[in-house]
Amino acid sequence: MSKRVLIVGGVGGGASAAARLRRLDEDAEILVFERGPFISFANCGLPYHIGGQISERKRLLIQTPESMHARFNIDVRVFTEVISINREKKTLKIKDLQAGTEYHEVYDALVLSPGAEPARPPIKGIDHPRVKTLRSIPDMDAIKRLIAEEDMGPAVVIGGGFIGLEMAEALRDRGLETILVELLDQVMAPADPEMASLLHQELRENSVDLRLGVSVTEFKDKNGQLQLVLSDGRLLDCGMAVLAIGVRPETKLAKDAGLELGQTGGIAVNASMCTSDPAIYAVGDAVEIEHFVSSAKGLVPLAGPANRQGRIAADNICGRHSEYKKTQGTAICKVFNQAFGMTGLSEKAARKQGLAFEKVYVHPASHAGYYPGASPVSLKLLFSPQDGRILGAQAVGRDGVDKRIDVLAMAMRSGLSVYELEEAELCYAPPFGSAKDVINYAGFVAANALRGDVSLCHVEDIKNIDTHQVLLDVRTPGEVAAGTIENAKPIPLDDLRARLSELDRNKEYLVFCQVGLRGYLACRILTQKGFKCRNLSGGYKTYTMVMA
Repeated sequence: MSKRVLIVGGVGGGASAAARLRRLDEDAEILVFERGPFISFANCGLPYHIGGQISERKRLLIQTPESMHARFNIDVRVFTEVISINREKKTLKIKDLQAGTEYHEVYDALVLSPGAEPARPPIKGIDHPRVKTLRSIPDMDAIKRLIAEEDMGPAVVIGGGFIGLEMAEALRDRGLETILVELLDQVMAPADPEMASLLHQELRENSVDLRLGVSVTEFKDKNGQLQLVLSDGRLLDCGMAVLAIGVRPETKLAKDAGLELGQTGGIAVNASMCTSDPAIYAVGDAVEIEHFVSSAKGLVPLAGPANRQGRIAADNICGRHSEYKKTQGTAICKVFNQAFGMTGLSEKAARKQGLAFEKVYVHPASHAGYYPGASPVSLKLLFSPQDGRILGAQAVGRDGVDKRIDVLAMAMRSGLSVYELEEAELCYAPPFGSAKDVINYAGFVAANALRGDVSLCHVEDIKNIDTHQVLLDVRTPGEVAAGTIENAKPIPLDDLRARLSELDRNKEYLVFCQVGLRGYLACRILTQKGFKCRNLSGGYKTYTMVMA
């Protein structure tokens, strides 16, 4: 007897589950219910259609109800809301939103893929028609209609996460004056502050008015336009505000059915994506999962995990044992001409969870420096101080960020350490990389520290320097003249051996150069000559990132 599988919600998780189910079971009866008009669309592409990079709206439609039925023989019902679940009878109560009628459907297995909804805090005036969110194609269409108005005025983006940053770029690409308001003192909350500082610089260079450390306390109507009241008392007049302050998992259906929720509010599932009811699975933005490195519970609203979870749920419904092996939070975001990517733990997350770690910074070129177009990749690597196991990484740069983060994500997934990064054999030709890649450099620096070839210091050590320590700048006089750290003693690296008599063997020297390499060479000289020293990881460039 064939199975009857009902799926609530489409897009990444639900549509992937449906297609996988059909590939595994040609005889299964599969029904998909979607509250909106679109069953499978590229929601990550919405800002890029607004900005004009994706010119044709139809390119965002991955599957339609007709194409899903023709190719997979799946019954897709749009404008259809699932109202409730009767777990005892294994039925759904369903409402046809166009006809206004209600009916019931029976299931053998149920997949919940309700997704997440944009957060809308209880701010006075938030229901003003010019306050928008971006989660669906109708949301995108509404924003485009406002942009098309003559004399719309400035646009305000509220929130500096992935969607907020992408929307700020899209609005600037459309020629709008754009203001970005963020409650935190940095954009991209998952990033460490010094890495986010590079994004702040990029936003400002592209004429985004960045307002950090403030929030919106009220939305007011002003002659049909908007006026925003900020927490610092300032007023902003604008033609539109886009809320991008995060999402909340849509769990009402699951909660009303008595399914267990996790500690972070998402639907609790096991590794097979099964909920507390053995006949019900849940996937995507609404589920709570474990972090690959720390095993901490969390919500990860990313397309890649949602697609994999949909496949895994389908496998298990069809009798194939399949498990979701936690998440690393691997992600990337384009911010004008820069990209920010990360995988694994940030320093903030590691500290919050009480995990021991060491960190290094490197700033090599994206490819061979003598080939045109090379630009710096600033990479931060976290690793275990015991065995060098990779814990996380973040990178910012104009080119090559994606491939370095992808390599590190796979290395982490495979349980590799910084020692393997030293030995990684990666593609090299002048237009693409260097004989010693960014990945290799990160491995060299981290492994040198673990082996004891050099002791590291960080900006927090520089900020808390004591009387027994001396800052030593080993850059050239021209570099020092352009900017240095207060009270640093300048001795160029090439002069160091000849000027050792100027140093005090009773002091510890905190050495720095521009990005760390010359500081390392200086420390090798000093250590072998009997001096105590530590090298500032990432050099003066990292110092300026932190102090920014």
